[in-house]
Amino acid sequence: MSDRHVRIIAEAGVNHNGSTELALRLVEAAARAGADIVKFQTFKAESLATPAAPKAAYQVRARDLSEPSDPGAVRNPSESLNPAAGLNPLAAKKAFAGGGALRPQPNGAESESQLTMLKRLELTGEQHRSILEHCRKMGIEFLSTPFEEESLRYLVHELGVRQIKISSGDLTNGPLLLAAARTGRPVILSTGMGTLGEVEAALGVLAYGYLGQAEPAGLSGGRVGEVFQEAFSSSAGQKALRDRVTLLHCTTEYPAPYDEVNLKAMRTMKEAFGLPVGLSDHTAGIAAALGAVALGAVVIEKHFTLDRALPGPDHKASLEPRELQALAEGIRALEEALGSAGKAPSASELKNRPAARKSLVALRRIEVGEVFTPENLGTKRPGGGMSPMEYWGVLGKVAPRSFEENEQVVLALIERVCFQP
Repeated sequence: MSDRHVRIIAEAGVNHNGSTELALRLVEAAARAGADIVKFQTFKAESLATPAAPKAAYQVRARDLSEPSDPGAVRNPSESLNPAAGLNPLAAKKAFAGGGALRPQPNGAESESQLTMLKRLELTGEQHRSILEHCRKMGIEFLSTPFEEESLRYLVHELGVRQIKISSGDLTNGPLLLAAARTGRPVILSTGMGTLGEVEAALGVLAYGYLGQAEPAGLSGGRVGEVFQEAFSSSAGQKALRDRVTLLHCTTEYPAPYDEVNLKAMRTMKEAFGLPVGLSDHTAGIAAALGAVALGAVVIEKHFTLDRALPGPDHKASLEPRELQALAEGIRALEEALGSAGKAPSASELKNRPAARKSLVALRRIEVGEVFTPENLGTKRPGGGMSPMEYWGVLGKVAPRSFEENEQVVLALIERVCFQP
C-alpha cells in the first residue's frame, strides 16, 4: 500500500454559469469522481476588471453566456462522451474541439466585455454558503480562488477555508500574495506565464507575510525587493515556505498545446526552491496530468464540467465527469505503481522465478567421465538448479556421473566458477 496521496483538485471554476443548481451538481460530480477538493472562483467583478478589459482569445471562442442555458437540460456525459478522449491526446483534442455549438459568436461573445461576462459568473454570498454546505454533505473539501483581497478575507473569515489557491494571473500580485500569507493559511500557487525569477519574487512576498513582518509601505522599490528577498533567504522564511507552500506548474492556454506543457519544469522548480510541486493542467485529456504524477506531482488541478457543450468561457477546455473519474483512478493506480526506488524482486515475483528462469541441463545423455561441451550442455527451464551464469565454469569439466537428456546438471563434486551479473 502506497503512503503517497496526490491531492486531486477538481476545478469547477466558473463552469456553474452563475447557476446554484449547476454548482451543486458540479460538487456531486467531483465527489463521485474521486476528487479530494472541488474548487470554485470568488471575485467581485467590478474589482477584478475595468469596463475596457477585453476577453482572452479562448473566452471569445467559447459560446456566449448570454445564450439561454437550462441546467436541467445538461446531457448525461456517459451517453455521448468518447471514452478514448480521456487517455488519448489526439482523441481528446478532437473531443475538446467540440461541434458547431462552440463557435465564436460575432454578436455575442466577441462584442461582450470581460467585465460583463464576469458579472454573470460572480457567485453571491448565499451561493457560496450553499456550495460549502453541499461540499460538507458530499464529503469533499471546498476551495475557491480569490482574485482580490475582499474575496480573500471573505473566504478565510466567513467561510473558513483551510487553504488558499492563488491563480497564475496573480503570481505577480504582491498585495494579494502578502494578504494571503498573513492569514497563516497554506498557499497553493499556480505559476503559469511566469519565469523562475517571478516565482522566487512571489515566494519572497509569501515568506515576508508568513513571518509577520510590518507593511513595507513607504519603502523605495528597490528596498521593498530587498526585504522580500531577505525574508525568502532567511532560515525562518524557508521553513515557512516548506511548511505551507505548494507550487503548481501551469501553461496558461485553454486547451494548452502538449508541446508547450514542459512537465520537466516541475522538477526545475522543486530543485530551485525545495518545495512540493504539482500541475494545474489545461491540456485536452488526462495524459499530461498522469505524466506529472509520475514525475513527482503532489497536487493535480484539472478543470471539469458537466457538459462541454454548455455556454461559457471554460467548458470547452474541461473534462467531463467520466474523464475526471478516469483521471482520479489513474492517479490512484500510479500512486501504487510508483512504489520504491529500490531494485529488488517483489514478493509476487519470487514465486515466478522457477517457471521463468533457466538451469543448466544435459542436451543429450552425458556419460560419466565425459567432458562438458557446448554440444552436450545448455540451458532450459525451470530454474532452481545451477544458474546459467555458471555455464562457462562447467565447460571443460568432467562429468562425475551420467546425466539423462534434459536432466538438470548439478555438480556438487566439482569446483564451481560463479560469474556475477
